[in-house]
Amino acid sequence: MTTAPLELVDVLGRMAYASNTTLLAVDAEGCRWVYKPERGEEPLWDFSTGTLARREILAYEVSAAMGFDIVPRTVEATGVFGPGSAQQFIDEDVDFDPRPLYTPRLDDSLWPFAVFDIVANNADRKIGHVLSEVVTGRLWAIDNGLTFHPADKLRTVLWGFASRPIPAELMTGVEHLAAALETGLEDRTAELLSVREADALIRRVADLLARPVHPHPPDDRPAVPWPVW
Repeated sequence: MTTAPLELVDVLGRMAYASNTTLLAVDAEGCRWVYKPERGEEPLWDFSTGTLARREILAYEVSAAMGFDIVPRTVEATGVFGPGSAQQFIDEDVDFDPRPLYTPRLDDSLWPFAVFDIVANNADRKIGHVLSEVVTGRLWAIDNGLTFHPADKLRTVLWGFASRPIPAELMTGVEHLAAALETGLEDRTAELLSVREADALIRRVADLLARPVHPHPPDDRPAVPWPVW
């Protein structure tokens, strides 16, 4: 059964520095959400216009299917600017310094993000796209709109894991994702995006199960997003 989109009743403000329209909004119960209306997306040459919000929604559903739960709850929503996505607002620890997680060697706490990015084909994993929640210190993956392209697009600041075997407990999550694709998530992917993108997701999952090793950076395209933050 299709769930009705979340109704956002008010917009509190706009997020600074976002390339696409990104708004802080509230629902009828006063819960805060990051609202990204489809009509506020800047056109891209390689991603279909009007699909980034749906990619954000699918990113959450894939993360949940893997049992990683690193993407804040993200749902279909509607508000004053029309349909889009709404992601549960994370109270970010603005004093958190992520640099020790990346140097001199990637911290193992970043492994779930790297594995998720491989299957999601994330073309935009920047340092600033991993947030630390205030009080708990829990790490979250945000800004997941440039994902699930059928062509290889992985661009990430997590290449420090290249050639390293993926931890067994995370491969269990990949197995869970494979099972979810067989029991409805493949159709859900095609519904949100396209059959082509659903087929590509299945292929990436199968390839990772066959060779559970983090890939090397590509040499035929930029390997790291710009800016890296």
